[in-house]
Amino acid sequence: MSKISNSPQTGGQNLREVARVVLPANQDLDALPLYVDGPVLKEGQSTAGGDTVEHPDDILSRRSMRIRSGRRVSFGSYFNAFPASYWRRWTTAEKVVLSVATEGAGSLIVYRSNARGISQRVEDRRVKGTQTSEFDLTLAPFGDGGWYWFDLIADDDGMVLTQAAWSVPDDRPAGTVTLGVTTFNRPDYCVNTIRTIADADGFDDVLDELIIVDQGNKLVEDESDFAEAQAAMNGKLRVIRQGNLGGSGGFSRNMYEVVQGREDGSKSDYVLILDDDILLETEGVLRAVAFADFCRTPTIVGGHMFDMYNRPLLNGYAEVINTYRFLWGPIDGLGGLDFSEAGLRSRPNLHRRWDADYNGWWMCLIPRVVLEEVGLSLPVFIKWDDSEYSLRAAEAGYPTVSLPGAAVWHVSWMDKDDAVDWQAYFHERNRLIAALLHSPFPRGGRIIRESFNVDTKHTISMQYYAASTVLMAIEDVLKGPEHLHGMIGTKMPQIRALKDEFSDAQFSKDLGVYPAAKKSKPSKRQGPPKPPTYRALLPWAAKTVVKQIGLPVRDLAKSNPEEYVAHQDGKWYHLSTLDSAVVSNADGTGAAWHKRDPQAVRDLLARSAKLHAELFSKWESLSKQYREALPQITSADAWVQTFQDNPAAPRKEQG
Repeated sequence: MSKISNSPQTGGQNLREVARVVLPANQDLDALPLYVDGPVLKEGQSTAGGDTVEHPDDILSRRSMRIRSGRRVSFGSYFNAFPASYWRRWTTAEKVVLSVATEGAGSLIVYRSNARGISQRVEDRRVKGTQTSEFDLTLAPFGDGGWYWFDLIADDDGMVLTQAAWSVPDDRPAGTVTLGVTTFNRPDYCVNTIRTIADADGFDDVLDELIIVDQGNKLVEDESDFAEAQAAMNGKLRVIRQGNLGGSGGFSRNMYEVVQGREDGSKSDYVLILDDDILLETEGVLRAVAFADFCRTPTIVGGHMFDMYNRPLLNGYAEVINTYRFLWGPIDGLGGLDFSEAGLRSRPNLHRRWDADYNGWWMCLIPRVVLEEVGLSLPVFIKWDDSEYSLRAAEAGYPTVSLPGAAVWHVSWMDKDDAVDWQAYFHERNRLIAALLHSPFPRGGRIIRESFNVDTKHTISMQYYAASTVLMAIEDVLKGPEHLHGMIGTKMPQIRALKDEFSDAQFSKDLGVYPAAKKSKPSKRQGPPKPPTYRALLPWAAKTVVKQIGLPVRDLAKSNPEEYVAHQDGKWYHLSTLDSAVVSNADGTGAAWHKRDPQAVRDLLARSAKLHAELFSKWESLSKQYREALPQITSADAWVQTFQDNPAAPRKEQG
């Protein structure tokens, strides 16, 4: 896609393709709503009877499509509309040229939208025979939002879209990229990613290398079809093995290799890091590189995230950090959008430009110059590494942009609840460290109060394992930053080993191992549990504390759970009312028996109060320690030592 062409129809200017119109690989009709938009809908309408693609054989290739007689097809879709406002805001481009090659007779109509999602016709043309139509389109009116796209309407004999692309006037060479994947025991996913990249068109001038950092013992190289995939990469694949250092350790290795350069002395302009459990839309890689090439200042360019098992569902679009609470998450209204229900043109909120604070490292491009100035990842294992990095880069003047049209399909976190398993430790510790490094508020704003609230909710919910690991996280934060590299390869197995001490952390796939639910006094509640109202919260809390700390566990609850609680109902305000319960996990594969222990509650609450008070009193001095240590602990030299101290695990024997 890096090709530069001379266009006679636009004054002989040199054009560089920055986004090609593409169609789903393997004629995947589940993913088709992301490539071809259905009819524009208003609230309450359905897609029944609309102009849609109903035949897989209408998808002729990755770039070509048949439009049947009398049908109208819109490419005002997530992957094929042009995100004009992002190019207007962040790049030096002043216009874009749309080129559409068709065969047959019909109409070609170009549209644009504004920041409110209102569509406006720009130009329409009649086409016939074999023809290429070009449109010179200004980016001037897209300051706050808006997209460009085109529709095709076939005459009686039908027509074919041969290919189409969005180009920007320029003759500079494309930047080069190293793709970096970090994996832990997902060799099948990785081999699929290798094959996808090897088969992709347009990578020859852009891709320097694909580096897979294998941190597991089920090795990518041991997969039966690895050798074939490796050969297809034509020498552009490298596998590095090291100990399990989490995402931050694996991605830091990719970053380090890019900063160091290859044996011939050459260096990539960018590293684009990818999770292992993804399906990759390869056009997104080319678009991210092109976008970064045109940015006014070196810019981190992130991709969005769709649900691997529900292809049209968008889970990650633009994510931000509330620096007062120090919580990350999607902008309200931009998560869980199903494009099979309504396409891009029917979603006005997606036409406004949304600026992100960070991008998840399921897909994220980072310029080498940023790595050289701000360092590698924080050594924090699995949580907050991506968001902290963008905060650090922003402080150095390098923004992050989540770019529409660049995306992967990723295993959804919606069926996980990692806040109550061993990852609760890393949620807590890494969030506190990020706040100590970057919070602009005295004592981190609300973070200490929220930390105490979260730990209390774990405790009164009989989640004693999670509550204990949260307190261990605070203890480790108080030790200071010099211990981070030493813990990165050892802390996770230590935390996981504690599970055996807590019944609420021991899940069984066989619900038959648990006794039947029994309760001496049936609940008066009907339907899902509800939280206490604001007015009732204080008396409810007082009553709950008295029960949790002082009242003995009911005898019947010792031998039988009082309820079997579905995961979605396992909220703190419900579990705190029970003396025991069997609670399902997030993905429905098992359940654990939670048992109230008044002594454990007393001990955990007292310990929590003490540690949070200490954290409050030492916050400012700790913040200074972490900020002063940051350049050293994110340096290449520090990471090299950590790589050496954490050698690869022995491979797991096959069969």
